[in-house]
Amino acid sequence: MALNKKPVNGMKDIMPEEMQIRDYVIGVIKETYGQFGFTPMETPCMENIENLSSKQGGENEKLIFKILKRGAHLNLETAKTESDVVDMGMRYDLTVPLVRYYSNHANDLPSPFKALQIGNVWRADRPQKGRYRQFMQCDIDILGEESNLAEIELILATTTTLGKLGFKNFEIRINDRRILKAMAAYSGFEEKDYDNVFITLDKMDKIGMDGVERELTENGYDSASVERYLALFKDMNASADTLAFLEEKMTDFLDADVRAGFREIIESVNATKGDYFKLVFDPTLVRGMSYYTGTIFEIAMPEFGGSCGGGGRYDKMVGRFTGKDVPACGFSIGFERIILILSESGFKVPDQNRKVAYLIEKGVSKDALCQIIAEAQKERSNGTKVLVARMNKNKKFQKEQLAADGYEEFKQFYKETLKN
Repeated sequence: MALNKKPVNGMKDIMPEEMQIRDYVIGVIKETYGQFGFTPMETPCMENIENLSSKQGGENEKLIFKILKRGAHLNLETAKTESDVVDMGMRYDLTVPLVRYYSNHANDLPSPFKALQIGNVWRADRPQKGRYRQFMQCDIDILGEESNLAEIELILATTTTLGKLGFKNFEIRINDRRILKAMAAYSGFEEKDYDNVFITLDKMDKIGMDGVERELTENGYDSASVERYLALFKDMNASADTLAFLEEKMTDFLDADVRAGFREIIESVNATKGDYFKLVFDPTLVRGMSYYTGTIFEIAMPEFGGSCGGGGRYDKMVGRFTGKDVPACGFSIGFERIILILSESGFKVPDQNRKVAYLIEKGVSKDALCQIIAEAQKERSNGTKVLVARMNKNKKFQKEQLAADGYEEFKQFYKETLKN
């Protein structure tokens, strides 16, 4: 029986045209983030299963590709629990591996540590267009910076990168988990219920205000709390200054330092940003990861119908590894989403170098072949991209394919001509 030539379900082969775009985008990302002082680093694709199952990854922990123990350590006959057969898993994001990395190497790293990590992650998700089980993530994180400078730098670095890739008219939606908690406390919800309330609130853009009210009521929450909670959002929508309205309402529930810090982020970014994006306070923004402790943000691209990355502050995560909390904040670009948008919009990688194809007919002598290759090497040394290939029978189709790939000049070498 013939072997299966298709990639496994939920994963894909990457064709040369897309690979060129991916390499170009990675180059822009590395160059731009490097200008902001971020340092490239890398972690293994696998992590210890207890790190991945620490209840910090939200719903993603249900999607872990788990790895069986090996050799004598794997005994299916005596196994009674999952831990008897599983000890590692494929990373589902880059944040947990980064925190483990930092916890292990903190003494050898600068403070603050500005990390850039680009790599594949794996989730046992249901595959669909634009959603795969293996996909690339691109994260920048700042560890050891407790001030709002971390958020400001992350937002500006990310938006500058998107601007260089040609994206315009997008939004950075921003909120704070402490604001979310203050609103829930103001409304009368118990602290133990906050996360479940936020899960429902996160569906606001899909089910609307009525849907949120219905779900909260069906979940058994006090009707007066639900009514007061939703009244906040209705009043904010009618307010000319949403943030000012909320600051006034939350005086007794939100620390003054939090209010001042949040406004500092917004005003600092607005004072220095380009005109290709807007910074928007969104009190319904939740972000699904339970490890967020403060500011959260998300890239919204209305022109393309969805979000394209996000992040936030996670000051308690390092402490899970070391016993000592370290301030940390990160922003992840939706790399695969960006590639899909660029590919579907017909994006072509800008190429400053001349591209020439040397097409050689079969039967050319060894001496002539050496001369041709020597000439190609000379052009390459001058910065020209030179493809040396055998001439196909259908030369017209071959040249059309090469032209589509950016080759603008063709040199054809025939054995009869080279004899003279």
